[in-house]
Amino acid sequence: MTDWVIFLPMFSMGLVSSTHCIGMCGGIMGALTMAIPADATPKRWGILLTYNLGRVASYSLIGFLVGLFIQRLGVRQQLGAPDNGSVLRVVAGLLLIAMGLYLADWWRGLRHLETIGRYLWVYLQPMGKNLLPVNSLPKALLLGTIWGWLPCGLVYSALALAVTQPVPWLAAGSMLAFGLGTLPAVLAAGVAAQQLTRELQRRQVRIALALLIIFYGSWTIYGGLGFNSMGTHHHHL
Repeated sequence: MTDWVIFLPMFSMGLVSSTHCIGMCGGIMGALTMAIPADATPKRWGILLTYNLGRVASYSLIGFLVGLFIQRLGVRQQLGAPDNGSVLRVVAGLLLIAMGLYLADWWRGLRHLETIGRYLWVYLQPMGKNLLPVNSLPKALLLGTIWGWLPCGLVYSALALAVTQPVPWLAAGSMLAFGLGTLPAVLAAGVAAQQLTRELQRRQVRIALALLIIFYGSWTIYGGLGFNSMGTHHHHL
């Protein structure tokens, strides 16, 4: 899967992962709205949108930087799949399945992956706390930009799929699509955090969303192994 075709599945992945996004970002979204008077609706929405603009921009930047890093190292050539990064797609699919198991509470091993980013987060988190309470658009944008680097297994799983793209700007665009997919739930959490969190934390909802991600991970592996839509196999590994 290359070029713009990946954008829709990446958006869908962000969309169906709402329950995890609420758990990770719901608290900060609620904190953002508490700093704004209840009757100041335009300002509240401005703060929420600006914060998320910064968060999604960070996802795109991470995608570009990691995509550029992999391109410079020639990882695809080393893996023997210069055209579509099939080995990277299999890894991405496995991470997506792990993410689904994590969301359903069937396996928590993905937490180990999140420790990778905690070393950087130790330095970034105090900067974010210093911006609270958020009562201006510049502070909201900066906080969102910082929060985009929060260690998150879901983001890392999306990143693994994004960097299967052949050029860094497509990896960045893929992460942008993923970030936009998370917006509906995260924005809603800022307005109705308690009600939405309660609904998305229902076990039936979590399992349904987890199964969707597991299915998408399996489909990603299927494509990475070289199967096309007709079920044939191309031996390029």
